[in-house]
Amino acid sequence: MGADRALQAIGRIERALARIEASAARPRPAASAEPDPRLAAAHAQLRGKVEAAIAQIDELLAAGEQG
Repeated sequence: MGADRALQAIGRIERALARIEASAARPRPAASAEPDPRLAAAHAQLRGKVEAAIAQIDELLAAGEQG
């Protein structure tokens, strides 16, 4: 019984590996030529927040160095 289960498991692993290899061999779809305006807006908003956070960190570091 144990040998049968092991052989079945090996078979499942081999089939999964074949699917992974087939997927890796397929070409990736080309990126869209048109940028998503919602994604661009979200990126700009996040970038602004990160820049503000870095500015705050810079201020805290400068204040800490002064005393």
